[in-house]
Amino acid sequence: MKKTNKIKVEEFIRVDHAGERGAIKIYEGQLLALNTFIKNDELKKIIQEMKEHEKEHCNYFENEIKKRNIKPTKLLPLWDLLGVGLGFGSTILGKKAAMLCTASVEEVIQEHYANQIEQLGSDEKKLRDKIIKFREDELDHKDIAYEEGATKEGPYSILDKIIKTGSKIAINISEKI
Repeated sequence: MKKTNKIKVEEFIRVDHAGERGAIKIYEGQLLALNTFIKNDELKKIIQEMKEHEKEHCNYFENEIKKRNIKPTKLLPLWDLLGVGLGFGSTILGKKAAMLCTASVEEVIQEHYANQIEQLGSDEKKLRDKIIKFREDELDHKDIAYEEGATKEGPYSILDKIIKTGSKIAINISEKI
């Protein structure tokens, strides 16, 4: 029976809480753009539905933080600000950029979750099962984003690299601080 390192579990929960909250903030930024400058009710509905999934995920990790007495990342206010900015900015650039933002983040997150799933032992079955379910939701979001026009062609390839690099940096920092 593989037992999970307690410090690793705390890092997983801390970073996953920050990530799910960050996803909510990205969607809030996108919705802000859609409610002010860009009028696209269809896109608004899609983003609102994905945001609801992220709320479910965030609430789970919020409860785990409280239950296990884990300190959330000290950088939540910064991640909140950057998330709203990324969501707003990508949506101002148009639907393809907004959907690429979702696809790029979800590609990083699904890999991040797969890595955690592999490391969690049978002593953390409930946490592992939740992360498996959340990873499936994130994969669905990625698929929806591509169905809705996300692309990595031309200048979008640069945006993809920027978003992925930023996401990976936020993950590495949030695990520790």
